[in-house]
Amino acid sequence: MQLRLGLTLALSVFSLAGCSSLAFKNGTLDYKETTTLEPLKYPEGSMVRPVAPLYPAPTVDALAIEHAPKLENKRGNRFALPRPDAAQEQSSADDSNSTAMLGHPQLLSDGNQNPLLKIDGNSATIWQYTLATLSSLNHTIVGQSKNRYEVTVKVDQKTYVLRLSSVGTSNNLAVFNADNTFADKEVAAELLAQIYQNWPA
Repeated sequence: MQLRLGLTLALSVFSLAGCSSLAFKNGTLDYKETTTLEPLKYPEGSMVRPVAPLYPAPTVDALAIEHAPKLENKRGNRFALPRPDAAQEQSSADDSNSTAMLGHPQLLSDGNQNPLLKIDGNSATIWQYTLATLSSLNHTIVGQSKNRYEVTVKVDQKTYVLRLSSVGTSNNLAVFNADNTFADKEVAAELLAQIYQNWPA
């Protein structure tokens, strides 16, 4: 009887403690050890449409990786998000800093050598600056999206879409064709260089 009671108590204590407090390694941090794979190779002589990635992997600076938040537990062997209260305080502080401090644009390119314009700060403020810069250039704005940061521009009688995408406080401005593929690299580089040179901030 005592053995059963002891076994029951031990099982209940173990279940109340839970696996998370014991912090066994469960593979949630394996993404940090990933490697870059080669692009898909097609057999020679096969008829394959040209593939344009919709969501290309951005080139991440080593300094950004070094200063990235550590989303792991105290032992460093499991993925763990910060507590909600701390995250809310940090995000409100980040928002106030991003509205006060807006980074100067940087001309970059992604893994496929497509030109990008990287700007750190608040997305809404950056988009206002982008529209102000476009209005100072001699390009006709054909339309603007109401749901996202996207504007259709005419450059040399051809229509392009200028789109701002954000990850945290980092924002990338890219140029696309009307069919959602990346624009010609020379045209995109020239348009983004004009925005970079005439940036009001």
